Amino acid sequence: MRMLILLITMFLGLGGAGAPGAGAPTSSDEARAPRCVLVTGANRGLGLEFARQYRAAGWNVIGTTRKPAAADELRATGAEVMQLDVTDAESIAKLARELAGRPIDLLINNAGVGSRTPTIEGLDAKSAERVLAVNLLGPMRVTSALLPNVRAGAGKQIVAISSGLGSIADNTSGRWYGYRESKAGLNMFMRSLAAELRGEGFVCVVLSPGWVRTDMGGPEAPLSPKQSITGMRRVIDGLDAEKSGHFYGHDGAEIPW
Repeated sequence: MRMLILLITMFLGLGGAGAPGAGAPTSSDEARAPRCVLVTGANRGLGLEFARQYRAAGWNVIGTTRKPAAADELRATGAEVMQLDVTDAESIAKLARELAGRPIDLLINNAGVGSRTPTIEGLDAKSAERVLAVNLLGPMRVTSALLPNVRAGAGKQIVAISSGLGSIADNTSGRWYGYRESKAGLNMFMRSLAAELRGEGFVCVVLSPGWVRTDMGGPEAPLSPKQSITGMRRVIDGLDAEKSGHFYGHDGAEIPW
């Protein structure tokens, strides 16, 4: 009898190894699980620095690029490298299939291109179409495809990297056709997304990285990618429901639409 009592006590103390639900993660286990961020256009510039900093902070990072074989710097960060062309419907669908069932806490729509049309006289319609396809339609399609993953995540955060040039209220110099319109459209998309998903607890914001020394920003820009991303990560860390649907700079200052 004494031996039987001892065996029962041991069984209960171990949680019943053969009992239903044994070995399932506890809430504390889930709290310790690394968060997951997916960054589009992560093979260079701002996207690469996002991947580098989030990996250093202990996050699981999924970095997408059009050409994974050439993404040595991204791979060196420890990020999981996946193929994605935000203008290609099949590429987006393939990524969604590969990520099916995987929670994403933070989606950063970072992939973008610049404009070759500084003045209206030199309008290059094909270039403008490309800019709109990448900078506006790309984030819309990626967000739609990966929404189930973000919905399953604990963070439910969606961030789009825009630009001060996308601010209608702040446009006093004109020029840069195609690019300005693509970012203004991206801002409107994120404003709509924030309103639609607010009831589910999503936080959707637009961030401007500032003028950064990247291939697009050029060598004269005052900010390094590290400075810009450090600032934007600080803004992301401080997001809450009240800030959803707003437009912020890398320094946390709100930018007029």
